[in-house]
Amino acid sequence: MALDLKYVRNIGICAHIDAGKTTVTERVLFYTGQRYKMGEVHEGTATMDFLAEEQERGITIQSAATTCPWTYQDVEYTVNLIDTPGHVDFTIEVERSMRVLDGAVVVFDGKEGVEAQSETVWRQAERYVVPRICFINKMDKIGADFEFSLRTIRERLGVNPIAVQLPIGASDTFEGIIDLLEMRAYYFDEGELGAIVHERDIPDDLKETAELYHHELVEQAAELDDALTEQYLEDESAITADQIRAALRAGTLDQRCYPVFCGAALKNIGIQRLLNGVIDYLPNPTEVPDVQGIDPKRKDEPATRPASIDAPFSALVFKVVADSHGDLTYLRIYSGKLPKGTRVLNPGSDKKENVSRIFEMHAKDRQPLDQAEAGQIVAVIGIKHSVTGDTLCATDAPIVLEKMDFPEPVISMSIEPNTNDDKKKLSEALTTIRREDPSFRTTYNDETGETIIAGMGELHLEIVKNKLLRDMKIGVRVGTPRVSYRETITGTANAVRGKFVKQTGGRGQFGDVIINVSPITPEQAEAEELELKNGVAFIDKISQGAIPREYIPSVAVGIRNAAQSGILGGYTMVNLKVELVDGSSHEVDSSQIAFEQAGALAFREACTQAGLALMEPIMKVTITTPDEYFGGVSGDLASRRGQIVDSELRGNTRVIHAEVPLSEMFGYETVLRGLTSGRASSTMEPAEYRLMPDRLRDEVLAKT
Repeated sequence: MALDLKYVRNIGICAHIDAGKTTVTERVLFYTGQRYKMGEVHEGTATMDFLAEEQERGITIQSAATTCPWTYQDVEYTVNLIDTPGHVDFTIEVERSMRVLDGAVVVFDGKEGVEAQSETVWRQAERYVVPRICFINKMDKIGADFEFSLRTIRERLGVNPIAVQLPIGASDTFEGIIDLLEMRAYYFDEGELGAIVHERDIPDDLKETAELYHHELVEQAAELDDALTEQYLEDESAITADQIRAALRAGTLDQRCYPVFCGAALKNIGIQRLLNGVIDYLPNPTEVPDVQGIDPKRKDEPATRPASIDAPFSALVFKVVADSHGDLTYLRIYSGKLPKGTRVLNPGSDKKENVSRIFEMHAKDRQPLDQAEAGQIVAVIGIKHSVTGDTLCATDAPIVLEKMDFPEPVISMSIEPNTNDDKKKLSEALTTIRREDPSFRTTYNDETGETIIAGMGELHLEIVKNKLLRDMKIGVRVGTPRVSYRETITGTANAVRGKFVKQTGGRGQFGDVIINVSPITPEQAEAEELELKNGVAFIDKISQGAIPREYIPSVAVGIRNAAQSGILGGYTMVNLKVELVDGSSHEVDSSQIAFEQAGALAFREACTQAGLALMEPIMKVTITTPDEYFGGVSGDLASRRGQIVDSELRGNTRVIHAEVPLSEMFGYETVLRGLTSGRASSTMEPAEYRLMPDRLRDEVLAKT
């Protein structure tokens, strides 16, 4: 029986680390009947955190998918749910989940409100135009403040949050929630793990506050709907809960507003009402725009696919997990149907793939399916040549869906196998990890014979190391983490020639190019509509056939390859504009290889003339510390070349926002704990690359 897409929700749960995402997910699984026992993160029994590393650390490392039923107003809905990590080192997991979701629940800590990583996941959701609802969790925590959290959503994210619930009490007096649409109070039976919900009148001491919030809710809903505005002006009291719900739903789908719920997942309060909110306000697959792509058969003309079982099959690979029975490839199916045993096309590589088996996933458990359809999120076995970001489609109706952007690594370290046997295994293992994790990179240094692994942070590389040692049983030694620097130029160089001439008796090699180079920022490249590919914007300004057209792509390849290997210290070069302005060729001796070499020679010479510089990654650091330690913490940041951008006092706690070079931040958590008697915490995420001071640049290059 075909799935009715009106009753499907594809959602993700995302937030800053420690806001309680996985605990929320565990409650969802319990209340929807998918699990008969609640897992707990702090006990290492959470269903969605099934990796040994996740259970030991109490954090989510990889996104996990599950499917669960939810009955609301006597209708059964199917909720496909992805629980994502909060730690910035695994931001790629959030990125790829956002790409395939229709809606998201963003969880906030009731005491902290919007935190650093909350802003990051919010921006990721905005990039993929994902409608969101907000859940202010941990209302049972000491210092929890619903008003404050709501205000931080409005001020720090610059959006329009609309409270649809109010907490009854806070911290140790928190006992239930008020529904501001129905104006009723709900209490969750503790003895029954919150599974039994009691509806009552609003407590007398909260009636006035609830009325104020209800009035504000009606006013905000009326602003979202013209017909409701008129009714509001005539008679506010005549507006029904269903009318408010409809206006909020339309506003949420257009991202003009974000309904805000509250609760305490650990105390089993508010999750069922949140699930109702998912149904009420987040879109089904037919309510999001048709998926966009290009038609590879028609010179990359734009193409779309509707969320319909009758359209040709199309799906996006958003995750690959190595498995002993064959790689599990996670797909979001956008259109058509996929029976098991089907042959599909990867239009990017023009390779055909066999889908031998299909599973509905429940974290690490799986349920076999005979067929998957538009709107579903499934895992398949049999895919050999497709990785994250690839499209799979019907062989007779090709489409390439929009790819994902993956961040550049900021940290690297060397890794060496202990024995020859480990050497063979290591190569295969690194290939497997690279297929699973697009933010992980490996390179081999021919000169030193070292294998270099690179990732998004110390924790990221530590997890990879543990995976090799513990899960894959490979003996390796790792070096200390080191920063991934970048090279760039500080000035311009014009009319620089690169000439490659080789005579070997018989046919020789001849390539001759003249280029201009200048610095360019990503923002300038976007404004000038130039593509910064591998850090270089290449512009062909050849006129009157000075270089035959067939050799120009080779010049670009030579320049980009030279940029990848760097000039100063072997680091990748970025933020460069290269104009190919002139050159010459030889009727017999010119070749693609010759022009590739000529391009590389000209590029190296031009960059040297323009003035070379080293760039280092700068981290956005957020530190939460008791105010009494502010002086010590800020002094330590200054000694690390850090700049405090902003600091705010919340009660007796100081929140410091700073920008600090990554090279100065190794082992920072340990130092911070020492400075503050273990009472401060910090988070950091990459901000940008900036030029290094000359003295420090010379020190780095001396060690290279």
